[in-house]
Amino acid sequence: MKLKQSIFAIAGVMLAGSLQAATLDDVKSKGHVQCGVSQGLPGFSNFDDKGTWTGIDVDYCRAIAAAVFGDADKVKFTPLSAKERFTALSSGEIDVLSRNTTWTMTRDTQLGLNFAGVLYYDGQGMMVPNKLGATSAKELDGANICVNTGTTTELNITDYFKSNNMKFELVAFEKSDEVIQAYGAGRCDVFTTDRSGVAAERLKLANPNDHMVLPEIISKEPLGPVVRQGDDQWFNIAKWTLNAMINAEEMGVDSGNVDEMMKSENPDMKRLLGTEGKFGEEMGLSNDWAANIIKLVGNYGQIYDKNVGPDTPLKLQRGVNASWKNGGLMYAPPIR
Repeated sequence: MKLKQSIFAIAGVMLAGSLQAATLDDVKSKGHVQCGVSQGLPGFSNFDDKGTWTGIDVDYCRAIAAAVFGDADKVKFTPLSAKERFTALSSGEIDVLSRNTTWTMTRDTQLGLNFAGVLYYDGQGMMVPNKLGATSAKELDGANICVNTGTTTELNITDYFKSNNMKFELVAFEKSDEVIQAYGAGRCDVFTTDRSGVAAERLKLANPNDHMVLPEIISKEPLGPVVRQGDDQWFNIAKWTLNAMINAEEMGVDSGNVDEMMKSENPDMKRLLGTEGKFGEEMGLSNDWAANIIKLVGNYGQIYDKNVGPDTPLKLQRGVNASWKNGGLMYAPPIR
C-alpha cells in the first residue's frame, strides 16, 4: 500500500512539474506571448490608426514579453469579445488575458482561471444624453439600457434597478462597438460599463460633450490579467510582472533611471533589479527580468500616466489606483 502511495505521489509531482513548465516552454518555443485583449477600448487596449496596439492592458502584455524574452515586442494580440474571452484562454488560444476583466469569486473558482492581481481598480458607471435631463441614476425608472453581454455589467445593473424598485429594459450586444453605436443612435437611454470604459467609449461618440457621466458608482470592479489554473510557474510570472511594476514605482525606479539604479547598494533595489539573488531563475527567467520590464515598458505609474492619466484624452486621476504611499490601493508584496 505504501509503495502504491509513493508511486502515486511521485506521479503527481511529475504531472505537476510538467503542468508548471507547459506555458513558459510553449511561449519560448513559439517566440512570443499571445495576449488576449479587447476589440478596441481607448486607454486600455486599442488598435490605433498607425496599426499599433496601445493601452495599459497592452503594456502589461508587453511587460510579460520583456520579462520572458528581454524584448517587449515579442507579443502578439488577439482581440476578443467579452463573451469569447474565457473560452480563448481555457482552450490555449491565448497565453494570458489582459482585457479589462473583473475579478470575481465565480470566475476565480468555477472557470479554471487565476487572476494575477489588480491592474486597475474601477467601478460601474452610467452615461446618458444631456437631453434626457437626468442628473442621477435614481431618475432612470423605465429606461432602456445598452450593455455588453457576457459581462458583470448585466448583473450589476439588474441588481441596482431591482434594489431601487425601478423598471428597466436591457438592450444587449456581444461587441463593445455595437453597444456604443446603439447608444449613439438613440436605441437606448443609458450606456453602462466600468467607469473607465464609459470615459473611453464616450470618446467614440460624434459629440462627446452632448453626454454626461452620472455620479453613481454601483459596483466594485477590480480589473486584472488572467491565466489558466494548473500552471503555477506561469501564474507566478504573471503575478510578479505586475508586482514588479508596482514595486518599481514605489521605489522610484523608472525607464529613465533604471540603468543608474542598477548600481544601487540598497538591498531592496538590488533584489528588484537582479543584481542580488536568483529570483528570476526561480521562475525560469533571467535574473534581470524586472529590470527589463522597467527599462522596456516602465513602472506602473508610467504606464498609467501614458495611457489613461490626466494628460490623456481619458483624463483619469490616479485616485485609488495611486501607490499606497500616496493614499491609493496599489501595494505589491516585496521581492525577497
